[in-house]
Amino acid sequence: MPTILGSGEHRYRVVEDWARLPEGWEFKDAAAVACDSKDRVYVFNRGEHPMIVFDRDGNFLKSWGEGSYPRAHGLHIDANDILYLTDDAGHVVRKCTTEGKVLLELGVPGKPSAYMSGEPFHRCTHTALSPRGEIYVSDGYGNARVHKYSPDGKLLLSWGAPGTDEGQFNVVHNIVTDAEGWVYVADRENHRVQVFDGNGKYETQWVNMHRPCGLYCCRGAQLRFIIGELGPGMNVNRAHPNLGPRLSIVDAKGKTLARLGGEAGPGLETGKFVAPHGLAVDSRGDIYVGEVSYTEYPRLFPDNKIPWRMRSLQKLEKVT
Repeated sequence: MPTILGSGEHRYRVVEDWARLPEGWEFKDAAAVACDSKDRVYVFNRGEHPMIVFDRDGNFLKSWGEGSYPRAHGLHIDANDILYLTDDAGHVVRKCTTEGKVLLELGVPGKPSAYMSGEPFHRCTHTALSPRGEIYVSDGYGNARVHKYSPDGKLLLSWGAPGTDEGQFNVVHNIVTDAEGWVYVADRENHRVQVFDGNGKYETQWVNMHRPCGLYCCRGAQLRFIIGELGPGMNVNRAHPNLGPRLSIVDAKGKTLARLGGEAGPGLETGKFVAPHGLAVDSRGDIYVGEVSYTEYPRLFPDNKIPWRMRSLQKLEKVT
């Protein structure tokens, strides 16, 4: 029997062993995933082949980026199939073609700004685009800022500071926008998503989540968001039920519509997650979940040996 996650209209079938890698390859951490207009799936990972591309059936198509991305973290694809790659160890954002040709670079590779200086970048994490093509960058691990750039790479403004108040961040980990230009930021260690207008003015926040890590905006007649939650981060509560790791589906006001997994804690068993970090949805509504399993598994299961070719990518097929 297939494993089904979710409830009501938000039900998904877990597809076992979806991605067929070449012999001897592995993702390591599949930090980010995205789909283009032809439903090709791009997996930005921390293995020897940073970008690995599949068709929607999981057949390997190509790879690129070898030697150029020290630590893959974020990936966004726009309506014209242009990729925006965020490398947190490289402190850089690159705008690329689907073949990996660099069109624009933000930041100086390998040269971070001073820790918590607010200047771009210190371990930047993700990107999103405004309706006019302006580029938002979440920054990140060594900063507590969001930066807004013009389409040609000019810094327009920045906002945010370390803390827990409105407009402050504690690991600004992911960022998305909607068609109206609202900006949604996964404020991971503050256990919330904050919502801003296009110029950084605070609007509201969503709670009822545990360490939001992945964030995806499903645009359409009914705006929906998928949130990948890491779940407990301490030894004392890592086995607590109903905290994740899991996916949560919420509406435009942040109201929870469904939970996918997380009832019984982390694991490699079918229907469980280790660390949902990157999310994408294809034209049929199927969800692709990239996990940073190699990073999180030793922390979650310190007495276990890391399995060979540990699962780092899952496909959840929409049940219609």
